[in-house]
Amino acid sequence: MLGNLVFGPIHGLLGLIGLVILAVKLFALVDAVLRPQAAWRAAVPLPKAAWLGILGLSVLLGGLGLFGVAALVATILYLVDVRPKLQEARGRGGSPW
Repeated sequence: MLGNLVFGPIHGLLGLIGLVILAVKLFALVDAVLRPQAAWRAAVPLPKAAWLGILGLSVLLGGLGLFGVAALVATILYLVDVRPKLQEARGRGGSPW
């Protein structure tokens, strides 16, 4: 009984965190898909197809294990480093839409 009171909210919180992480990974993947090929060639040394593979694999590798953490790091790297370069190459700071 006590275990349900203590671990129930913790499992719910971890589930919510997992959903947020999945949403961020999906956002990064969709954002990368929608960026034009010309922006990728101008701004990023790694081709668009490679980043799509990395981000797609990131979505598939959920959880907080070793691969899940590596996938989250790759997603954060895209959002913090690659995405701003693509926005600059496109000539505007807004969204691709």
